[in-house]
Amino acid sequence: MKLTTRGHYSVKALLDLSLQPKNRPVSVKAIAQRQDIPAPYLEKLLIEMRRAGIVESIRGVQGGYKLARSPAQISLGQILESVGETIEPLPRHSPAPTQAEDWVTFTLWQRLHQKLKEALYTITLADLYYDARSWQAAQGEATSFVV
Repeated sequence: MKLTTRGHYSVKALLDLSLQPKNRPVSVKAIAQRQDIPAPYLEKLLIEMRRAGIVESIRGVQGGYKLARSPAQISLGQILESVGETIEPLPRHSPAPTQAEDWVTFTLWQRLHQKLKEALYTITLADLYYDARSWQAAQGEATSFVV
């Protein structure tokens, strides 16, 4: 599995939202500037994540986007799925019925694929947030947060 720009930007945007005090809404423009993401592209991603129930949109002067659930309730798998990322690590493969090695390899990749999917759905936005904060602290960086 390869994390595309689409998936990377989605995770960056949600990490940015997870930093907001009291889950206050944030404008697309503010997130885009902080995370160096093109605003029109970010808006499309946020709309997809809103449809998936990951973020909420708030209208008005103080409006923007905010997380629909706590970061601990949003998995990496849900984020990637919401923006159309596939979790298939390899192209479809059918083993040759007469070759045992082909079946062993096929079975191995099937098991690895299942473990990868399980991991993506157990790693939460909160986990990523704390990992990023720990790395920043180890680097001696201030608490400004750009992924």
